[in-house]
Amino acid sequence: MSREPLQALIIIDMQNDFVLPDGAVCVAGAAATVPRISRLLSHFRQHKRPVFHVIREYRADGSDVDGFRKESFASGKTFVVPGTSGCEIVEPLQPTADEYRLVKPRFSAFMQTPLDMLLRRLAIPELVVCGTQYPNCIRATVLDAVSLDYQVTLVTDATSAQTTEIAAANIVDIANIGVTCLTTEHFVSE
Repeated sequence: MSREPLQALIIIDMQNDFVLPDGAVCVAGAAATVPRISRLLSHFRQHKRPVFHVIREYRADGSDVDGFRKESFASGKTFVVPGTSGCEIVEPLQPTADEYRLVKPRFSAFMQTPLDMLLRRLAIPELVVCGTQYPNCIRATVLDAVSLDYQVTLVTDATSAQTTEIAAANIVDIANIGVTCLTTEHFVSE
């Protein structure tokens, strides 16, 4: 009897500042993905599979922001600062007590986080990735996952970008490195 591989869901940066229309750095397509990510989340919870909510946090003084964001923080435009509502994960996707919440200091969910260690301890060979946004955090996370020999599925309509053209170009590139690219409906019906 073959056993289904253990999968983990990786939800990236679904925080108020990135998702809500009035968020400080709203990604145009992010809000539309919330119902589909919620469906994936329900699927993983129902099957009792691990869920990782991977987010960004920056100090209010900007001392830990990416180099290209320093000017924004210096001018007073801050975002995803701990303790602010903008830093919170959007309401429909709030983690449960048994789910993982990891803070990443840069684009990749693997860079300077315990994600790889936790996945290996849980013996999880396959990752299902969604969230925001394609050319940055999604792409960096997927590339690192492939480099670390994880089997990766990208849920294309549960992942956002500022434009459909940016999303389409990234999906082509990501598929070309061996990542399975599926819609939410296709994934949950498998």
